[in-house]
Amino acid sequence: MPDPLLALLIGALLLAAALAVFWPQRGLLARWQTRAHVDDRVRTEDALKHIHKCQMRGRRPTLESVAGALGISTEAAARVLSAMQAAGLVNVASGDYALTPQGRAAALHIIRAHRLWESYLAERTGYHEQEWHQQAERLEHDLQPAEVEALAAQLGRPTHDPHGDPIPDADGRFVYHGGQPLPALALDTPGRIVHIEDEPETVYAQLIAEGLYPGMEVRLTEVSPTRVRFWADGDEHLLAPLLAANISVRPLPEAAAQSGPAGVESAETLATLRPGQQGQVVTLSPRIRGAERRRMMDLGILPGAVIAAELISPSGDPTAYRIRGAMIALRREQAQLINIQRLAETTA
Repeated sequence: MPDPLLALLIGALLLAAALAVFWPQRGLLARWQTRAHVDDRVRTEDALKHIHKCQMRGRRPTLESVAGALGISTEAAARVLSAMQAAGLVNVASGDYALTPQGRAAALHIIRAHRLWESYLAERTGYHEQEWHQQAERLEHDLQPAEVEALAAQLGRPTHDPHGDPIPDADGRFVYHGGQPLPALALDTPGRIVHIEDEPETVYAQLIAEGLYPGMEVRLTEVSPTRVRFWADGDEHLLAPLLAANISVRPLPEAAAQSGPAGVESAETLATLRPGQQGQVVTLSPRIRGAERRRMMDLGILPGAVIAAELISPSGDPTAYRIRGAMIALRREQAQLINIQRLAETTA
C-alpha cells in the first residue's frame, strides 16, 4: 500500500511545480509569454525606425535590410513585416515597404523617445558618449507617449539630440539640421559641424577619438579620393573620405567665423598654462556634459573666473590649479576642454 504521507508530499511537489509554470502573471509560462510579447514589440518598433530612416535618406527598405537592422533571419523578418502589415503599420507592394500614416506616427514616437533619452544621458548623467546610443536603444521601448512628453519638458524641449539628429515634437514635426557632408564643403571656407552620425558604432568611435562634436567650427583644406584634411578647434584632422562623409556641416559666413588662418582657434585652453601662469575662463567646451560639467561648475570653473596653474605632478598629469582660493587637480584631457584668455604671469 502506498504511504499516504509520501503520496501527499509528491502531490504537493507536483502542485508546486504546476503553479511555478502556470501561475497567472507570475508563472514561467506567463513570464515567457510576456517576454515573447515584449520581443515582438521591440522588433516591430526597431523595424519602424529602420524603414523610416531609409525613407528619410531616399533609400529602399528591403526584407534583407530589415533583417540586418534587427539582427534576425530573413524568415523572422518576414514574420515581423507580415504582422506589421496586418496591424496597418506598413504597406507592401512588389517587395517595397512603406509606412502608413499610423506606422509613421509610431516610428516618430520611438525615434523621439530614443533621441530624448540620448539627450538625457548626455546632459544629466555621467555616461560616456559612446554609451548614449546603446543605452537609449534599450530604454526607448519603455516609454509611453505621456512619459516621452514629460521627459521632453524636463529637458527643456530640445530640438536636436547630442549628435545633431532632429528630435520630433509631439506632433511629429522636426527641424532638420540642414548640413551637407564635410567633403562637400568648399575648400578654405569656414563651416560648423551640425551632425555626427552615430551608426555604425565603429565609425562613431573613430570620430569621437578625433575629438569631434556638433558645434565645432571647421575649415576644409584638402579633399582627395584617399583623404580629407581639415582644421577644427586648433587641431588638424585627417580622415578617410568614408569617415568624413559621416560628418555634416553648414557653411559659415566669414564674418561669423571665429577661427584665424587655416581654422586655428584664437582661444587657448587651460592645458597650455605652465606653473606661475594664469588665465581667465572664456568657455567650457560642449564636450563637457552631464555630471562632469556640473562638477566643473561646482568647482567655480565658470566664464570670467581666473585660474592659475600651480604645480604639475611628477608624472606630468594631473596639474594642480588655484581657483577662487582653492586648489583643484585636473587631468590634461579635462584642461583641454576649458578655453581661457591668458593673463599676465604671476610673480613668485
